[in-house]
Amino acid sequence: MTETFARNAPIAVFDSGVGGISVLRALKEIMPHEDFYYFGDSAYAPYGTKTTEEVRKRVFELVEGFRDKGMKACVVACNTATSAAVRPLRETYPDYTIVGIEPALKPAVMDRAGTMPNVIVMATPMTIRNEKFHNLMDRYVEMAHIIPLPCPGLMEFVERGDTASDELYAFISKLLAPFDKDKVDALVLGCTHYPFVADTVRRVMGDRIVLYEGGPGTARETRRRLEAAGLLTDRDTKGTITIENSLSEDKVRICRKLLEN
Repeated sequence: MTETFARNAPIAVFDSGVGGISVLRALKEIMPHEDFYYFGDSAYAPYGTKTTEEVRKRVFELVEGFRDKGMKACVVACNTATSAAVRPLRETYPDYTIVGIEPALKPAVMDRAGTMPNVIVMATPMTIRNEKFHNLMDRYVEMAHIIPLPCPGLMEFVERGDTASDELYAFISKLLAPFDKDKVDALVLGCTHYPFVADTVRRVMGDRIVLYEGGPGTARETRRRLEAAGLLTDRDTKGTITIENSLSEDKVRICRKLLEN
């Protein structure tokens, strides 16, 4: 049985915490008339250190809830959750618009096609372990030197609203210390939390480094899928944004602050 959803219903966007706000910013920019419902699952964070089965079970619970509430689409604004659950979600709900995210490795490599660039991919341990990431990396392994860099603990800085402290600088400096910044051509921010620490990454690696994130591409794909399904809003007024969090109102305040920056 094919389900139908109202074209003016909200689009659900969710992440393991506050990081998916980086994707919401891109969605809002490309589709300003849409209504968005953002859910941060901080009570269950971090996803990146859990098993695939644990994350998949939780993601299914959330997406089923969004569908039951009549939200016309779901953007999985979390690389870890995408890796763990997007494929089985689409198999289970073929008539529901579900868009995932993946590290922006393709543009990082293709912008330097023919040069065998050195590309670091910063991501959570689970994203890097997952088959989906290895399949992505295999597509470009003959076009670039790709260096996966697991970053346990980095998302927690953003979760508490810390995007620029001396402690964060020291943490990122230690992560990136093994690499010669003059030999790194691009760095992929492979977790939706990481764009919020981009300025600190640049301080560590220098202005020469080019950073890539997945939010803009995810936003474009969401718009394309909604248009194909006839579900783009027909309103011409500015859309609304509702933010909720499974842990606390303090996380909602952090989300709103990140959204405004």
